[in-house]
Amino acid sequence: MSAVSTDPVERLEAALGISQTAPRKRMLVIVNPYATTVSDRLKNLVVYALRGSYDVEAVDTQKQGHATELGRQAAREGYDAVVAFGGDGTLNEAANGLAGSATALGCLPGGRTNVFCRILGIPHDVVDATEHLLQMADRWTTRAVDLGTAGERRFLFSAGLGLDASVVEQVDAHPQLKARFGEYYYTMITLRLFNRHYLRRPPQLEASMAGQRLEGISAFVQNAAPYTYFGTRRIDVGEGATLHSGDLSAAVLRRANLADIPTLAWRALSRRAEVSSHRQVSACSGVSEVEIRSRDERPLPLQVDGDYIGQFDQVSFGIQPAALQVVA
Repeated sequence: MSAVSTDPVERLEAALGISQTAPRKRMLVIVNPYATTVSDRLKNLVVYALRGSYDVEAVDTQKQGHATELGRQAAREGYDAVVAFGGDGTLNEAANGLAGSATALGCLPGGRTNVFCRILGIPHDVVDATEHLLQMADRWTTRAVDLGTAGERRFLFSAGLGLDASVVEQVDAHPQLKARFGEYYYTMITLRLFNRHYLRRPPQLEASMAGQRLEGISAFVQNAAPYTYFGTRRIDVGEGATLHSGDLSAAVLRRANLADIPTLAWRALSRRAEVSSHRQVSACSGVSEVEIRSRDERPLPLQVDGDYIGQFDQVSFGIQPAALQVVA
């Protein structure tokens, strides 16, 4: 028989059902050691800080797809949150492992662009983002967001078939140049690929959505906005889709020549003009399904959330409303 406390504060807390020490949230930090701004010293400092408020375990990714395996295992084991410390590719993999579970996804910016962190309003600086997570320990809340699907692969904010996927493939093949020159390296690769492959004999695709059939050379699908960033400038392609809208937006670049490059680039970087209003772009919003297939028997390169995942003859895009819990 347990003794009854004589302390009036403890007795009042017991009567009201108030716990003196709330259980700490369990957190798995998935670290991409090859991400642009991640180092062992920074990882250790971040994990040390988080352990002041959470029950934290940290694991480095070892291979492509490892973050998905770790996220799925963490969900099975009942972790409260999985925090991806890396770029958007690491976040995408973790989200694919957590989709449909009660375990929430958090993020610490470790990549070059960190689009999803910015969409959630999480600070771009890793120190400020860590402080944000520490503050969340005292007012823990999560919210559900939509996930886009590209075949079997889910995505957080954007996916593309064609030129941008080819650019991602080429850029990721040279991580040191990507880290050193950033968006300017992307620009160089884009111009090179455009001149070599999209001016002479571009791939041909057909997109079916909302009762329309659109032909073109590249397609862009969004589950959120923006599509990506160029430095500090956001780039929007489609319009209307948000993380809570329950639908997608899509756009097709019908064709492009040298005369189109300046106007497309200006609209992409302008704060006033819209890419979707360009004469060579057809856009559609409020759609739940998009089917895209090759028209010339050449497989189409696909990227999701800035991560190149391969070439496909046909890809079906869809939406999974409220499929992922996030900490933000």
